[in-house]
Amino acid sequence: MSEIVIFSGSTATLSGSEQVLRYFGSLLHERQFSVTHISVRDVPYQDLFDMNINSPKIKQMTALIENAHGILIGSPVYKGAYSGVLKAFIDLLPQDVLKHKPVLPIMTGGSPSHLLALEYTLKPLLATLKAHNLKGLYLLDQTINKQREIPIVDEETIQRARKQLDYFCKLVVHRQTTPI
Repeated sequence: MSEIVIFSGSTATLSGSEQVLRYFGSLLHERQFSVTHISVRDVPYQDLFDMNINSPKIKQMTALIENAHGILIGSPVYKGAYSGVLKAFIDLLPQDVLKHKPVLPIMTGGSPSHLLALEYTLKPLLATLKAHNLKGLYLLDQTINKQREIPIVDEETIQRARKQLDYFCKLVVHRQTTPI
């Protein structure tokens, strides 16, 4: 069973990006992947503010990410980029923490004008950690219903999301069976 870490960069407990990540987690679980959800809300704020890389919680979360076979990372768009608290956490991670790992970046936002936040902010950030970035997904808030079991309400968006998830799963399985 492959270990997948789903990491939420949202500070809200009921955000669209959080609900989409949880939905993807359930799809991965159905495919026999072991899934661990972590969130920026799990990090003690003082550790972030002090850049405390020796914090037991930071070390625990770093180990989960380092040992994962694949990562899904999501954030709502804030001021044209990912959340600031997500960046603060990523600044505490080792430079090559995502080396050769398939990473599916996901962002949600209220406007199509924020679509490029995925390409110009989140994906380059993940690339600095040596991630194997997938195409990624940008979902409009209007295509998400936070109260539904399947939060994506637009059928075309669901198909696009599942296609990306299928590709992610293939890369995770391939990475496990092929030496790096």
